[in-house]
Amino acid sequence: MSKTDTSETGRAAEEAAGAQLSTAPQEETAVGGPTLGVVGWIRWFWRQLTSMRVALILLFLLSLGAVPGSLIPQTSADELKVQAFKDAHKTLTPLYEKLQFFDVYSSVWFSAIYILLFVSLIGCIVPRSWQFVGQLRSRPPGAPRRLDRLPAYTTWRTEAEPEQVHEAALTLLKGRRFRAHTTGNAVAAEKGYLREAGNLAFHVALIVMLVAFAWGQLFKSEGGKLIVEGDGFSNTLTQYDDFKSGSQFGTDELEPFSFKLESFNGTYEKNGPQRGTPRTFEAAVTYSQGGADKKAVIRVNEPLKVGGSKVYLIAHGYAPVVTVKDGRGRTVFHGAVPLLPIDNNITSTGAIKVMDGYRDKNGKKEQLGFQAFFVPTFAGAGKGTMFSQFPALDFPVMALTGFHGDLRVNSGLPQNVYQLDKSKMTQFTDASGNKLAQRMLPGETMTLPDGAGSITFEKDVKEWASFQISQQPGNGLALAGAIAAIAGLTGSLFIQRRRVWVRAVRGEDGATVVEMAGLGRSESAKLPEELGDLAVALTVQAPPAAEAVPETAEEPAEDPAPSGEADK
Repeated sequence: MSKTDTSETGRAAEEAAGAQLSTAPQEETAVGGPTLGVVGWIRWFWRQLTSMRVALILLFLLSLGAVPGSLIPQTSADELKVQAFKDAHKTLTPLYEKLQFFDVYSSVWFSAIYILLFVSLIGCIVPRSWQFVGQLRSRPPGAPRRLDRLPAYTTWRTEAEPEQVHEAALTLLKGRRFRAHTTGNAVAAEKGYLREAGNLAFHVALIVMLVAFAWGQLFKSEGGKLIVEGDGFSNTLTQYDDFKSGSQFGTDELEPFSFKLESFNGTYEKNGPQRGTPRTFEAAVTYSQGGADKKAVIRVNEPLKVGGSKVYLIAHGYAPVVTVKDGRGRTVFHGAVPLLPIDNNITSTGAIKVMDGYRDKNGKKEQLGFQAFFVPTFAGAGKGTMFSQFPALDFPVMALTGFHGDLRVNSGLPQNVYQLDKSKMTQFTDASGNKLAQRMLPGETMTLPDGAGSITFEKDVKEWASFQISQQPGNGLALAGAIAAIAGLTGSLFIQRRRVWVRAVRGEDGATVVEMAGLGRSESAKLPEELGDLAVALTVQAPPAAEAVPETAEEPAEDPAPSGEADK
């Protein structure tokens, strides 16, 4: 047999010995075979779709497809931001709309990738799982004919009987948690099944996460509510400022509870480069579920959990208390008006709307509107523009501009509560014909011209907090899937599946020849080390035989004479 034939035989032996170390399906190749028919093409497509390679490609495409959903405003999250983006990007908007970039997670192309990935993972995992179960039920295969061809190999001679060696090897391997049995003239053992179990667990966990994501999108609910100190909220649809839910969510599934904002506490760094950074940001609430009142504190990333709902604290601002009176001195409006922050120092803007109860000096019904600009810490007159210098209420000032007319709140069109529709409004002017505007301190009053009344900035400035109330039924399932995926990936990366064979046969000289060899699914420096450790442990029961030492002749008393002289 030539050297080439011997090498090919060795490779064939290794391949046969390493069979079934993986649950990956064997690829079928056919060169010059018959042309595929319809059924053949369907089978080919199914094999490609359910291959791990295609599953990884689809997983990458799914991650890549989520990028636009993170960078581009989504209609499901904030319609106002989407509209603002469309107004600012007239050229890109038509293209983004065709590509469904404003609704990425419900788009046709994202759903197609999602479904294909789901089918691919199931089609890949199910047959591999059955194959893995079959391997668990079967015994390790017998030893190859040439153990010395395997990557890890050792041998020695011993005086122990072959049966004793086999028995000692069987006990040793089972003690090291190998699955072992005697087959023919060798002991076959296998270890590291958790590698394949971890691989399968990782892919099953991916399916669990996909199911959790779909479940959460279908049955989720999410709404926002702005609450001023002293006011409350009941978890009903009409109480929300905005509300979004999945297609399978019913309003009767809202968690029955309510809560009241008792106070908001915010403190800020006063010095250094982080001046103005929040240090304390918490809302003290009293909530009720089932009739029992309980107190709680909601902080950023520390939501209030009520049943299956979570209440998150997401924003904060100020609500100056104002009083509006008509020309006869009758109060037509009194309350705290939440204003919308426009910078980190809580410079705020908003609108005060008096929609009912006001009459002008002639007794005619009319509506009032005031554009408000509020700063919690004013720098002082003549010290730059009117922007807040610090988030806390150190020097509150409010600037007001008054209008009268029709607020168009009854036009049937939705309005922003922080803005005035001035299309049917007229700004107040003073006796000199100048537009009426005034900067006010707490306790000051702005008198409206021509006996139209007055507006007072009360000394009380309340704080408001914005909350997000959400129900995400798939979060727990997604967390379990993520933990299982990490555990499975860890097992598949760090656990090595390997096989060990121990053969003991009687040699021609009567001594027992012991051979040990190991084979792993992938090359590893630890396999020879492990095999060496097993060999050392086995030599306790099967010690190497002492080599025969030839007898040495006694040295002559005198040096022998040279051959020539001896002949003489």
